[in-house]
Amino acid sequence: MKERESLGSRLGFILLSAGCAIGIGNVWRFPYMVGQNGGGLFVLAYVLFLIILGVPILTMEYAIGRSSRMSILSALKKLEPKGTKWHVFGYFAIAGNYLLLMFYSVVSGWILRYFVLSVTGAFDGQSTDEIVGIYQKMMDSPIILIGFMAITMVITISVTSIGLEAGVEKITKIMMIALIIIMLGLGIRSLTLPGASEGVKFYLMPNAENIKKVGLGNVLYGALNQSFFTLSLGIGSMEIFGSYIEKDRSLIGEAFLVAGLDTFVAIVAGLITIPACFAYGVAPDMGPSLIFVTLPNVFAAMKGGRILGSFFFLFMYFAALSTMIGVFENDVSFLIDLFGRKRNHAALIAGLIITLGSIPCALGFNVLSDFQPLKAGNTVMDLEDFCVSNLLLPIGAFISCLFCTTKNGWGFDNYLEEVNSGKGIKVSKALKWYFKIVLPVILAFLGIYGLWSYFR
Repeated sequence: MKERESLGSRLGFILLSAGCAIGIGNVWRFPYMVGQNGGGLFVLAYVLFLIILGVPILTMEYAIGRSSRMSILSALKKLEPKGTKWHVFGYFAIAGNYLLLMFYSVVSGWILRYFVLSVTGAFDGQSTDEIVGIYQKMMDSPIILIGFMAITMVITISVTSIGLEAGVEKITKIMMIALIIIMLGLGIRSLTLPGASEGVKFYLMPNAENIKKVGLGNVLYGALNQSFFTLSLGIGSMEIFGSYIEKDRSLIGEAFLVAGLDTFVAIVAGLITIPACFAYGVAPDMGPSLIFVTLPNVFAAMKGGRILGSFFFLFMYFAALSTMIGVFENDVSFLIDLFGRKRNHAALIAGLIITLGSIPCALGFNVLSDFQPLKAGNTVMDLEDFCVSNLLLPIGAFISCLFCTTKNGWGFDNYLEEVNSGKGIKVSKALKWYFKIVLPVILAFLGIYGLWSYFR
């Protein structure tokens, strides 16, 4: 049997795992979620839920990967008790990893397009309506959307083809370090803008009036939802990195480091965007349009805005691309583990499947705009996002939790032995009741309430 590839360093594992988790949800969704859900209280609740929900589930994915040294389907087959069918979910996990990139690649293409527009000065001197027109022109053009999606896929395929250590790990390390440096620079600049202090106050200080307006229950559910989905748990996207590491470190400590870095990026992203919005009199809770419509207006009005805007969209693209590469590594590993393909061949095959599969998503905003699945106003992307975010992720996390804690699964004792192997923080056996009862209940609530609220 071919020897399993390994990552070259612990730092590589931390940055690669964090890179997979850090994406558009951190730098795009998190800031406006904070703005819409009571400011500082949301942040506190988010961190709490990340510790009690996100980190334990993350250790389960790492433990399954490290014990099996395989990707998710092969791992479940190897670890499940004889005669059980836990591995069936592995097929859905594979589909989820492919489907996720079929819309993520399109959004990554938007960001790359905006980086090019910012560098070339397309937003300079433009009015609000003209900037809206630039966004609409992009969405109406199949050539632009498919073209920039394809460029992103070529980069992703090329990096992954080079190799795990020489390509995926090395390039992600460089991108993540550059991302953090750019973020810190942008954050410092944003905090020095006139009126920025009001933005910081709004962002990080609990606001009783805002909480009352939104509803405490909605604030807490929003924080719970964000803490779970920020780590991309449930379809084995993080499990693969566990399969590439040795047993010299306990997994709970590594999970805390990854979750901490993920949270740091999310919070600093808010410190970049929200003070800048306040400084220029722009509402920070504009939702999805914040990045592509609102912030270009801010940069257009700001002295040195072209340079700052270019760095901002470069930072955004690094965040998106790190997730692309991290998840794509799963898609490549499936073909290597299941069919014995060479890495470069597997990357090319997976890349072609995702590139072709991304075309309907790109066309959903123009040629296929009349196709509105699930409910009025939906696009192909909404359907794909719903399948991954509302079905596969929560159901997958629920199944992983049961697999790691029940007798007819891998079992809590096996999980505990794996998660505690190596030096570092240990998980106490006394927490068995929490892992077996509380976590599955929270995950079941998250999935059911999420479906109910979507169609409400």
